[in-house]
Amino acid sequence: MPNIKSAKKRVKTNTTKAAANKARKSNLKTVIKAANAACESGAANKQEAIKVAIKKVDQACAKGLMHKNAAARKKSQLAKKLNAAQ
Repeated sequence: MPNIKSAKKRVKTNTTKAAANKARKSNLKTVIKAANAACESGAANKQEAIKVAIKKVDQACAKGLMHKNAAARKKSQLAKKLNAAQ
C-alpha cells in the first residue's frame, strides 16, 4: 500500500476507472455479439442492431478503450456482415 497521499488517491481513482472501463468493454462486447447474432439469424432488426453496435464502437474508440484502427476494422466487419445478410 502506498504511504503518500497522492499515491493513495491514484489507487482509488485507478480502481474506479478500471471498473468503469470493464463495464463499458463488457457492454461493447454484448452489443457486438447481439448484432452478429441478428445478422446470422436474419432478424428484422439487424440494421438497427448494427447501427447501435457501430455507435458503441465509436464511443469506445473516443474513450480510449479501443485503438482507432481496431475500431475501424470492427465497423468494417459489421458493415460487411450486414451487406452479406441483405
